[in-house]
Order: sequence, then structure tokens, then C-alpha cells
Amino acid sequence: MSVESPCLKVCTLDRDTRTCTACRRTLEEIGGWSRMSDAEKRRVLDRIAAETC
Repeated sequence: MSVESPCLKVCTLDRDTRTCTACRRTLEEIGGWSRMSDAEKRRVLDRIAAETC
């Protein structure tokens, strides 16, 4: 099973951190999501989870 996108479809960019305030991904992560391997996607999700704890 492929790793699903964390996109919440309410994108709002934080200009200072250049991340989406909804899903917490960077612009580079959002743009490259469809080309990432499942392992890369999991690393992004792990980073997001670590930052929100």
C-alpha cells in the first residue's frame, strides 16, 4: 500500500518557514511528493510527527 499524502486541502503557506500550516510539509516536499519513494514519504511524515509532539 502506498503512503498517502497528509494534504488537508486547506493550504496556507507560512512565509517564514515556507511550510504549509495545515499539513506541515515544505514547498519542496509538497511539490516532490508524487515522485518520492514510500521510504522518503515516511521520513517526511516522521519529521512532521516529531515536530508536532
